Amino acid sequence: MSGKFIDYLLLMRLHKPIGIWLLLWPTLWGLWFAAGGVPPAKVLAIFVLGTVLMRSAGCVINDLADRAFDPHVARTRDRPIAAGRVTPDEAVRLFVVLCLIAFGLVTQLNLTTVLMSLPAVAIVATYPYAKRFHSLPQAHLGLAFSWGIPMAFTATGQPVPWLPCGELMLATVLWAIAYDTFYAMVDRDDDLRIGVKSSAILFGGHDRLVTAILQAAVLVLLAHAGRHLGPAWFAGLTAAAGLAAYQQWLIRERDRDACFRAFLNNTWFGAAVFAGLAVALALP
Repeated sequence: MSGKFIDYLLLMRLHKPIGIWLLLWPTLWGLWFAAGGVPPAKVLAIFVLGTVLMRSAGCVINDLADRAFDPHVARTRDRPIAAGRVTPDEAVRLFVVLCLIAFGLVTQLNLTTVLMSLPAVAIVATYPYAKRFHSLPQAHLGLAFSWGIPMAFTATGQPVPWLPCGELMLATVLWAIAYDTFYAMVDRDDDLRIGVKSSAILFGGHDRLVTAILQAAVLVLLAHAGRHLGPAWFAGLTAAAGLAAYQQWLIRERDRDACFRAFLNNTWFGAAVFAGLAVALALP
């Protein structure tokens, strides 16, 4: 039983928290913008726990959807479903349990936020199948990762304004396309062989240029969203810009390991933006 429990944890990817951070940073941006500073402790705790649960659920449904592909990719062939240690039925039950716990958490908030959470489950559940139908599944991922932003406004009792909410959401979508393209560059050869679509394949030889443009657009959107916040906000964005430049340097030769490091480095990009925001809102 302990072995099965460990496989469940591996399936949820709790040993690889990068996805939690990449989902959490935009959610925290939204919470701090919505609350004008530190949000209520209860709301913050629910959103942090919900982020962990929904990212875990996303990993489970992703591996379930990819169970026919993962055994053929070196990086994924030892995943619990691909290796046969967790059955598809077990994965479905785990996904349902995780979603129910997350839903139980969100019911502690207001009705508008509860209703807002329902599309989030649908987005998470359908993302793994997007790569079957179009070449930009990363946009679907970005939508999933940005959904916590409008929920942050409703959870703090605020209306959901186009500005800055729409700018933060669009920035998150473009950011996800950029960093997940780095991730897709790692698997490009395998994806071409097994017929899976990705942004790295779509962009081809223009992948570096496109990701650089996307990162620049993210920074412009964030700068405009927080244009009233002062020097600390722009200092955070400047640090994030430096990290984006470093990531472009890492992928210059399109080496697999370097592309993966560029992907991982995005947690610091998100942290830099949040640090600038938190300090800016804490200052008088």
